[in-house]
Amino acid sequence: MTGTSFTLLGLGAMGRALAAAALDAGHSPTLWNRTPGRAGELLARGAREAASAREAITSADLIIVCLYDHASVHETLDPESDALRGRTLINLTTTTPEEARELSAWAAQRDIAYLDGAVMSVPGAIGSAEALILYSGSPEVFTTHREFLNTWAGSTHEGEDPGLASLWDLALLSGMYSMFAGFLQGVAMLQSAGVGAAEYAERAAPFLASMTELLGHSTEHLDKRDYGEPLQSLEWTTTLLDTITRAASEQGITPAPVDMVQRLIRRQIDAGHGAEDFDRIIESMR
Repeated sequence: MTGTSFTLLGLGAMGRALAAAALDAGHSPTLWNRTPGRAGELLARGAREAASAREAITSADLIIVCLYDHASVHETLDPESDALRGRTLINLTTTTPEEARELSAWAAQRDIAYLDGAVMSVPGAIGSAEALILYSGSPEVFTTHREFLNTWAGSTHEGEDPGLASLWDLALLSGMYSMFAGFLQGVAMLQSAGVGAAEYAERAAPFLASMTELLGHSTEHLDKRDYGEPLQSLEWTTTLLDTITRAASEQGITPAPVDMVQRLIRRQIDAGHGAEDFDRIIESMR
């Protein structure tokens, strides 16, 4: 593959990682950041820094956006929409699914080809075999630029709905952050008795990994919304969580992650579903 000339708008940690990996692969980025002076060593390696967003946009037909949020994307692109006409825009900024759909519609109204992306890796992993970026929206844009996109990570196209990559991203992160919050509660509980975080992590990591095998048990009855024949009933679970709450309180720790789960459980028990499976708490979320 010959080097691709492209523009990258946004030089936060992820933007700099994307630019560096592209340079490693022989591509030619033009860079722009809302706060000047972020290009640093990227310029010494062959990147070009534009003095304005418009200069950057008019330097290439492929525009990659990796900014702070949905609002910053519009703040940057709205004044330059005429310059974007006829070009291809790939947005790697974290947005909600509806925000991604709105950006896709905004682009279509201005004759801008649009693809939305969700980066599922930390900046340090970009360019490695472990990295993954999800895309959704225009299949033509994805197919045309897939080889270039693989510079950064494994690339998958989730569908023509431009909100699907974001939805997958945020759904996966929801599971991750909830797990991390529970892990940190466990750290706090044990630290109160003088046990270090490293010792807890050494035991927690394999235990939590083994628990993920139960996710496969859940999928069929979650799709059917049938929570009979429980592995663990809500009535049993609420008693256990009460015990965890008391134990945390005895150690001077606020059991906020467990309290959140307990509230979801209580809504289902109060509705008469206490004998059903723990997974029924999804109905409290709906």
